Amino acid sequence: MIKRLFDITAATAALVALSPVYAITAYRVKKNLGSPVLFRQTRPGLDGKPFEMIKFRTMLNAYDEDGNSLPNEQRHTEIGNLLRSTSLDELPELWNVLKGDMSLVGPRPLLMDYLPLYNEEQARRHEVRPGVTGWAQVNGRNAISWEEKFKLDTWYVDNQSLLLDLKIIIMTLKKVVIKEGVNASDNVTMTRFTGSIE
Repeated sequence: MIKRLFDITAATAALVALSPVYAITAYRVKKNLGSPVLFRQTRPGLDGKPFEMIKFRTMLNAYDEDGNSLPNEQRHTEIGNLLRSTSLDELPELWNVLKGDMSLVGPRPLLMDYLPLYNEEQARRHEVRPGVTGWAQVNGRNAISWEEKFKLDTWYVDNQSLLLDLKIIIMTLKKVVIKEGVNASDNVTMTRFTGSIE
């Protein structure tokens, strides 16, 4: 109850305070990438139930001669890389927080395709609402393995508190400023999760 009240209050304040940034970012996306400005994708939320997550679009809608979407590496743009490195692409998720689909802090919502790939312990990350940021994001983000990331997620599930959430938010702001852990090695984004050996 307290966590939800904190989410609503903080997300509302952030949306008001960052409204100029929101407007400028939307304009830049529209100008450089065209429509739609927002990227929408179904992700698993609390208890694995699907919801529509929204972000600012960071990639071109580019296809090959057969109509298949080109690889991510070929669709990334300078403006998209800037949005990702500064986490500005995540701003629209504050609306997801207000709707109750997400929390400010929690395990990041991943792909629906991953649900059957989790082992029993990893699946526990869905016992709480997914977050705009999380314990894994401030302890390695894309620079750590999937197994390490899931262990950090379940640690958060077992140790969540308002004080921990405040700590994670402060650590997130610091990491956004120094752009730490945005890319996984030389890849543009984290490689796909294909299941754990254990």
